[in-house]
Amino acid sequence: MNKLKVFVLILAVVAGISGYAQTSGTLIVNTNIPVNSKNTVSYMVVNPLDVVARPNFYMNKNIKIKAKFDKFSTLGLDYKPAMRSSEKYISFLIQRPDITDHNIPLSELKIFLNRDEAEKHIDLNSGDVVEFSGKVFSNALGDAWMDVDKFTVISTKPKNETETK
Repeated sequence: MNKLKVFVLILAVVAGISGYAQTSGTLIVNTNIPVNSKNTVSYMVVNPLDVVARPNFYMNKNIKIKAKFDKFSTLGLDYKPAMRSSEKYISFLIQRPDITDHNIPLSELKIFLNRDEAEKHIDLNSGDVVEFSGKVFSNALGDAWMDVDKFTVISTKPKNETETK
């Protein structure tokens, strides 16, 4: 019972000091409460082949990839175990970095971009260099599934006249 009385007394003293500090213009800061601050997300720069080889390792991790764009696609959309709606998202493919003599998409990496953002880059061509960052949110089918937070075009290939005709 004495411990309870001591505890109540300590609480009363703390409450009294807190009330006095508030009325006296002194500011008491509780360092245990988080202050509103911008949470900056850090991204690991990764090789896309490593993400494909170890999707479980990259689950729930923020990653950044620089690669050659291949094409926009509907691959993986509306697949229930890793649902991303085709109404809100579009997926895109990047080229395999280990094949340089011709273009092969890295279809094992499912990458989803918000449709509003994708529409800003509708004129991208196969071979344009892009950088994107986001979070691996699923490993359904043994593949890595990634939501893109930021998408940047690094460089574009010059268009051939035969491509524009």
